[in-house]
Amino acid sequence: MAKNEYDGSEIKILEGLDAVRKRPGMYIGSTSSSGLHHLVWEIVDNAVDEAMAGFCTKIEVTVHADNSITVVDNGRGIPVDKHPVKKIPTLEVVMTILHAGGKFDNSAYKVSGGLHGVGVSVVNALSKKVIVQVKRDGKIYEMQFSRGRTTEKMKEVGTSKTTGTTVTFWPDEEIFETTVYDYDTLRDRLQETAFLNKNLKIVLTDERELAPRVDEFCYAGGIVDFVKFLNEGKTVADGLKRPIYLEGSSPEGTPLERMGEVEVAMQWNTSYSETVMSFANDIYTPEGGMHLEGFRTALTKVVNDYARKQNMLKDKDPKLEGNDVREGLAAVISVKLADPQFEGQTKAKLGSSFMRALVLKVVTDGLTDYLEEHPKQAREIVKKAQQASKARTAARKAREATRRKSLLETASLPGKLADCSVRDAEMTELFIVEGDSAGGSAKDGRRRDIQAILPLRGKILNVERVGDHRAFSSDTIQSLITAIGTGVTTGAGDGGDFDITKARYHKIIIMTDADVDGAHIRILLLTFFYKYMRPLIDAGYVYVACPPIFGIKVRNKIHYVYPNGRQAEDEILRDSIIELGLNPDEDDDSAAGKVTKKRKGYTVQRYKGLGEMDPKQLASTTMDPKTRILQRVTIEDAAVAERAVRELMGNEVGYRREYIEKHAHDARFLDA
Repeated sequence: MAKNEYDGSEIKILEGLDAVRKRPGMYIGSTSSSGLHHLVWEIVDNAVDEAMAGFCTKIEVTVHADNSITVVDNGRGIPVDKHPVKKIPTLEVVMTILHAGGKFDNSAYKVSGGLHGVGVSVVNALSKKVIVQVKRDGKIYEMQFSRGRTTEKMKEVGTSKTTGTTVTFWPDEEIFETTVYDYDTLRDRLQETAFLNKNLKIVLTDERELAPRVDEFCYAGGIVDFVKFLNEGKTVADGLKRPIYLEGSSPEGTPLERMGEVEVAMQWNTSYSETVMSFANDIYTPEGGMHLEGFRTALTKVVNDYARKQNMLKDKDPKLEGNDVREGLAAVISVKLADPQFEGQTKAKLGSSFMRALVLKVVTDGLTDYLEEHPKQAREIVKKAQQASKARTAARKAREATRRKSLLETASLPGKLADCSVRDAEMTELFIVEGDSAGGSAKDGRRRDIQAILPLRGKILNVERVGDHRAFSSDTIQSLITAIGTGVTTGAGDGGDFDITKARYHKIIIMTDADVDGAHIRILLLTFFYKYMRPLIDAGYVYVACPPIFGIKVRNKIHYVYPNGRQAEDEILRDSIIELGLNPDEDDDSAAGKVTKKRKGYTVQRYKGLGEMDPKQLASTTMDPKTRILQRVTIEDAAVAERAVRELMGNEVGYRREYIEKHAHDARFLDA
């Protein structure tokens, strides 16, 4: 479409804005930190739509000192002419009417992720102030809004030789639980967007520190660079140093609503886990969908066909299963389509059925050609899958042994499990604690009717570094599997003998010490759940307990202090003392490292371990459903944990060295 054809006639109106402030969760998922960040994604998605349409090459995102956000793109700019239906500036229509966007009839955009106008108007509704500047037709226009309403009409404020849109917004504290943005969350998503849009430059700036932090992303290799990034910290399989890249699109003459484009990049590493990320119109689809189905089916069939043809698989040999072929695979599947059908409000799964066939054809044709043209690499892929098949057989035997053992031990259950008396899984909780000391306090302080305690004995295995067979041979992991009762998935997070209906508890709570060792154990457990019991996380069954790190005793009352994100413990302690109306001593900064410190009028105790609290304290601060703080683990949390384990506890020393050098300034957060 020619540049000057994007005007008010391209903006279609569906409905009003009224419901957004009443039910924000319907539009942004939640009013927690996740929903807050969703506001940024809505604005950025609109800019990316301009990039996908060929009109935008740069997006800048800035977090200001007051946690307001500015997003700048150099696209065509939102139309400012009078809307043919509403008879007001189109910019005002886009900002104040829900589902007023340029994507609904595919005339302004052939593909889009965020729907232009949907996201902008939702951001407007949920912000206490919004300022929009548009550069178009040699002029600069500006409008201001608040909580969905226009506060300043559109006016011309200058001239410009360039085009684009600038949106600055202040999230509404009346709506959101927090209005503080997390830099890492913004950075990771924007880097992902840059990977998916070859040569699109994205700049993220954080002005909340004295020295602004800036990250710039631009990838000439697109998703090929993405796969290399996913394999950082891993050893790439021999002979497969260069990622495989496949692309294709619907044939000419295909109806617009069934048109699609497919990009796939993949590379194997020597690990035992599979990392396959799928996207539709730049939207991450964590639950997969038709595009992922097409990819998996094609990959398994092509590798099996090649192995048979080359006599690497004999007639009597069973075929290689999908999990065998995908062991150690890092892959990115990115599809673009005019009218994506997503399942669920959060667009977690692609439902457009024709995309399965298109991806199947693109991968089948492209990968077949690749294997024929690269026989050395092809044999490596088949050999790796055959090794995985042998290991899977051994792992299955180990799982069966675990299952048989669990059936025999159902009456007594594993190790030192102190089970609860109630048998209704919806009411019961399993606390996973480290060692006998904490386990003793937890057993004495628990509610025996609904709370079970499983003290873990021995080292928690890093399942990222071992195969399934060794993982299932671990006594500690066998105890976990038996106590929970569901069985396990395969190492890819699905399949296996997992049955969520057999879960013995609907709350599985990781309760570790509030120190570095506790964090280490927690991250290893999250990695285990992510790899072998992922449906528990999807169902919202997995939690992390939040024990206090200090107790401030004033007279005969103890005030408990809990960790607060990445704020240093000495800062948390001083803030808490001041909040109690007390005067912190000059040496309070050093108190964080001491177990007990007496002051004039109060005493500070540092809880390094759960065992340092008596059963009554542990119950009231960490276990009692009426007073405790629990954090539900999301699949994103578990994925971050899995990546941290892979990179920081994997076999690649170089990545650990790089991480330590990069984060050396954070040493104040360590326990000494």
